Amino acid sequence: MSQERFDAIVVGGGMAGASAAYRLAKAGIRVLLVERGNYAGAKNVTGGRIYTHSLEQLIPDFRKRAPLERKVTQERISILEGGKSTTIEYNGGAEHPDEESYVVLRSVFDKWLADEASSAGAMVVNRIQVDSLLIQGDRVVGVRCGNDEAYANVVILADGVNSLLAERAGLRAPLRPAEVAVSAKEVYTFNKGVIEERFGLAADEGASWLFMGDITHGLMGGGFLYTNKNSVSIGIVVSLEHIGEADATIEDMMNEFMAYPTVARLLKGGKLVERSGHMVPEAGYQAVSTLSGDGFIIVGDAAGFCVNMGYTVRGMDFAIASGMYAADAVIKAHKLGDFSAGAMRYYDLKVEDSFIGKDLKQYRRLPDFLNNPRIFTAYPAMVNGIMQDVFTVNGKGASPLVPKLLKRANKAGLVGLAMDALKGGRAL
Repeated sequence: MSQERFDAIVVGGGMAGASAAYRLAKAGIRVLLVERGNYAGAKNVTGGRIYTHSLEQLIPDFRKRAPLERKVTQERISILEGGKSTTIEYNGGAEHPDEESYVVLRSVFDKWLADEASSAGAMVVNRIQVDSLLIQGDRVVGVRCGNDEAYANVVILADGVNSLLAERAGLRAPLRPAEVAVSAKEVYTFNKGVIEERFGLAADEGASWLFMGDITHGLMGGGFLYTNKNSVSIGIVVSLEHIGEADATIEDMMNEFMAYPTVARLLKGGKLVERSGHMVPEAGYQAVSTLSGDGFIIVGDAAGFCVNMGYTVRGMDFAIASGMYAADAVIKAHKLGDFSAGAMRYYDLKVEDSFIGKDLKQYRRLPDFLNNPRIFTAYPAMVNGIMQDVFTVNGKGASPLVPKLLKRANKAGLVGLAMDALKGGRAL
């Protein structure tokens, strides 16, 4: 790779990077995709959910070709506290194709997407670590990998949430603990048919199950579970901002979560086959800084494109779309012969005018609202207490419902509850 020149270099073979490389290659752009893992996805162990509206734009027939685990038709949210739980469930799935979502295993899906880019004409190189960006004046002109250098008109940074390349080069501000969270995840395999029976699913149907409550010890975060074909991906995500103030470690929280009665029975008979950790963007719109400049574009998690709304978590659809928008900007610049900061600004405008910019702005106040210990301690206790009161029958005689509700609300704190409700309404 020494002293080679390309039209574009993409650093990182995740969804954002592979999408950019695929779109560029389809347009006849000479593109190099550099991945430090043994293959794209080898270091991304996340099992999760992808909303496919952006993937459908990139590869319209993906449903026939992509390694999808299950289509999500079942949504569950559980509020945990003191060993008790209240669960909200919805069954039905999406009404339109562009509203569908699927469970995927990233190590499998990312490899497929990078292979699609390679088949389209991109040069995909694995097991290569990009050590630094090559900069001439204020312009990014390529990458350095050990003793080798590769040059390009544009470098697309898709190297994940902790984009050290951008940070070291001064292209974006260093990450703050408030902007990221750590995820701990495990995968359990089951005998054929167990997933369908245990979750009440058909053969091709999947479940997305989110959990919140005292498992995070007052910190912003929660648990998740996604059903794969013959396994489940399960874990927790916890903000790093106040992690040092918690009375439990991430491992402690994970163990408590797995031991919860609601959760433990879902894993009964399963075989643990994978355990991992991962950093994820957490601050939404507030974490987005520089998106492009002279000779470079930043996409996906590296750009901070993720939003956690409590009832759903999104990032993969942002990643794919941002990769496409980056490719569009490079294609336009290639036609004009202009790769300056002004030309790359086309990417910024595409992002701002798309669902990425609109959704991030819409929920920009949400991270601050969720960074509230009452949401993960007092209110789960209130909800489960109300449910306990509602369904308790004894020989003392029935009592009115309203006093029961007020008793639990008073215990949680009426003033705080009113203020949080107002703040939550503004955030959502």
